[in-house]
Amino acid sequence: MAEAKKEEKSIEDTFGELDLLARKLEDKETPLEESFRLYRQGMELLKDLNRRLDTVEKRCFR
Repeated sequence: MAEAKKEEKSIEDTFGELDLLARKLEDKETPLEESFRLYRQGMELLKDLNRRLDTVEKRCFR
């Protein structure tokens, strides 16, 4: 069965999501286990952003 292609968020939306994750991590009420999950999620978003920004940079400076 063919897998539907995921709609990719804009770079700006991804930065907004990272900002929200950072705010949750800074909240002293966030449980430790949730903090670890949020941290992993943020690291995945950062990897994706780095890949996408590298692609944009290569296109702009060819």
